[in-house]
Amino acid sequence: MAFMDEFILPLAFTLDLSFGDPRGIFHPVKAIGWLANRTETLMRSTTLPLRLAGIVAVLIIVGGSAFSVWLLIALLSHLHRVAGLALSIYLLYSSFAVRDLGDHAAAVQDALEAEDMELARQKLSCMVGRDTASLDEHGIALAATESVAENTVDGVTAPLFYAILFGPVGAITYKAINTLDSMFGYKNERYLEFGWAAAKLDDLANYLPARLTVVTIAVAAFIGKLKFFDTFKAVFKGARLHASPNSGYPESAFAGALGVTLGGERSYDGVQHQAPLLGVKPGQCTPLIIRQSIALMWMTAVLFLGAGLAIRHFVQ
Repeated sequence: MAFMDEFILPLAFTLDLSFGDPRGIFHPVKAIGWLANRTETLMRSTTLPLRLAGIVAVLIIVGGSAFSVWLLIALLSHLHRVAGLALSIYLLYSSFAVRDLGDHAAAVQDALEAEDMELARQKLSCMVGRDTASLDEHGIALAATESVAENTVDGVTAPLFYAILFGPVGAITYKAINTLDSMFGYKNERYLEFGWAAAKLDDLANYLPARLTVVTIAVAAFIGKLKFFDTFKAVFKGARLHASPNSGYPESAFAGALGVTLGGERSYDGVQHQAPLLGVKPGQCTPLIIRQSIALMWMTAVLFLGAGLAIRHFVQ
């Protein structure tokens, strides 16, 4: 069984690469979302200041998710070692999004190559929150490439990072933090105060993975015969210009590696926003760039896992 303990993470990762996100069965993120909705309703019914209520909500949801996973694995392992291992593998598998992220982007690429702009916009709307109705081919390819770049941390390397360090409990704890940010981390009237803790904790959780991912993207770019040195040049030039303290790092790295410029004007609910321009080359995104971004994301994921497991083995 020690052999199995060593390989549950690679097995879970392989399941994600092979089958994508599990559907039609219990999914931990749905359970986290359900708990978050109930907890928000409960905390808003109290007399606590909204920021304090949001802090308590984060503690309940993140702490509850971590404790539930630890308890379930402990109970099943007590009943039978294989049952505990099977649950561990499933929880890890459900934490990764390599296959789904690549498939969503590939669907946009395929629609663009077929010159079906309406289908491309429809597929893109599954990936991004920006308005897609008026986007041309370049705008669609740009949005898809940016989504792959940004989600390489949220959906790939960050959960891998915490899985390598802390196993299934770490991976699910990270997913709870990331899910809360996607639910509460809006800078609007409803969530500016209540969602403050969720947004700050997500920034903290992604801080180190985002920066480590830059190195992995650069190595993946070198292997894929992309622009290795421009990866670092783009990060040094533009990563800190991004509104997010973390998203600018993978996005800049992808822009440099792919030889394109990311960012620029985009619309959310009809309101125009200007994102900083990232990259060191003026290249535009195309269906080919989407394909290259998917390959870069996959290679980054494999390298990040391999390097993490090798380091863990060395220090143990």
